[in-house]
Amino acid sequence: MKRYFITLIILLSLTIDVSAQKLNVIISNPTNEQRHELVEIDAQEVFDRCPALKAQFKVINALRQEVAYQLTHDGKLLIDASVRPMGQAQFTLVPGAPRPAKTFVYGQQYPERVDDIAWENDRGAYRLYGPALQRSGERAFGNDVWVKNTPDLEVQKRYQLELSNHQAISDLRKAGQVAAADSLEELTTYHFDHGYGLDCYKVGPSLGCGAPALLDNGTIVFPYCYTDYQILDNGPLRFTVSLTYETKAYHGESITEHRILSLDKGSNFNRQVVWYQGATKPLDIASGVVIHQEDTTSICLQSNYALYADPTDNPSGQNFQIYVGVLFPYDDAETLLLPNPTANNGIYGHALVVKRQVKPGEKITYYWGSAWSKNDCRNFAEWQLRTTQLATRLAQPLKVTIQ
Repeated sequence: MKRYFITLIILLSLTIDVSAQKLNVIISNPTNEQRHELVEIDAQEVFDRCPALKAQFKVINALRQEVAYQLTHDGKLLIDASVRPMGQAQFTLVPGAPRPAKTFVYGQQYPERVDDIAWENDRGAYRLYGPALQRSGERAFGNDVWVKNTPDLEVQKRYQLELSNHQAISDLRKAGQVAAADSLEELTTYHFDHGYGLDCYKVGPSLGCGAPALLDNGTIVFPYCYTDYQILDNGPLRFTVSLTYETKAYHGESITEHRILSLDKGSNFNRQVVWYQGATKPLDIASGVVIHQEDTTSICLQSNYALYADPTDNPSGQNFQIYVGVLFPYDDAETLLLPNPTANNGIYGHALVVKRQVKPGEKITYYWGSAWSKNDCRNFAEWQLRTTQLATRLAQPLKVTIQ
C-alpha cells in the first residue's frame, strides 16, 4: 500500500509539471461571420502564467500543427487565427524552438530611391516619401499604393529591377538607341505589370491614400516628408514603423506630427496612430483619399469612412481600378468631399474623414488601405463590404481566454 501511494504521488507531481509547461489559448468569435485575422495576446501575461515559455515556445493548433506567431515591440503575442461564426479556435503554447516562419509582412527604407519607406503584406504594398525627395523639391505629400496579386514579397525585387537598369536605359538614349531604351524600360520598370502587380497610383501634391493632415477652416494643411523613422516590427506577421515629421508653425504654435503605422498579414488596411506635439488648442484632424479628374463620381461617403474607386494613372490603358479608403472608428467622425479651388496636377480634390476638436496631444487611431480589382476585390461594392466588415471587427473583437 505504501508503495502504491508513493507511485501515485510521483504520477501526480509529473502531471502537475506537465500542465505547468503549457498554456491553452481559446479564441472566441462573438459574431455571425467567419473571422480570419491576427489576434493580440498580452505576452507578459503568458510568461507570468507559464515561465517555462520565456526562453522559446511553439504555438500548436487543434490539428497538432505548428503555426507562426510574432512577438511585437509593444508586448503583444500575435497569432493568425481563423474562427467560425459564433465558434472557437484553440491553440496550445508549449516550450520548444519554433520552426522558421514564412514572412508575409516586411518593410524598409530605400535611400537609393530618395529615402522611400516601402512596406507590404500578402494583399498590397505601400510607400511614403522621405527627406531626400523633399530636398529635391518634388511635391509629393501622401501615401502611395503599389498593387500586387501574389502573397509573396515583391517590393525589394521591384526596386532592384527598376533601379539597377536606370543607367543602362540612360546610356541607350544618349547613344540614340531609343527603341532599345524603351524596350528595356518596359521590361524593368515597376510602372508596368510583369505578372505580379505595379505602381500606377498617382499621389503628387495630395494626401494620396490615407495620410493624416490638419484641417484649418476647410483647408488641408499638408504634411511633407518624414524627418526621422524607426522600424519597430518587421514580420513575419506585422510591420510597424514610427515616424516623425518636421516641426511647423500653426496658429502661433510650433507643432510636430508623430505617426505609428502598422500593417498585418491578411489585411487590406493599415492601422495608423497620429498625434501632434506642442499644440495647446484643440485640432481638427483629417485623413482621406485623393480624387482625380478622370473619375469624380466613384466615391462612397458614409458616417465614418470615405472610399474611392481610383481610375489609375492611365484609365483607358489599364482598364482596372484601385480601391482606396479611410475609416475612422469614432461615432463623432464626419465625412466630406472637398474639391480643390482650382484644378491642380489632375487632382479634383479629396474625400475626407474628419475628427473635430481633438484634445492637445491626444492620439487618434484610424485605418486606411487599398485593394485591386485584378486581385482580391473585384468591384467597388465588394470594397464597401470589406470596409464595413472591418468596422464590425473593430467594434466586436475576437475574445481571448488563457487557460
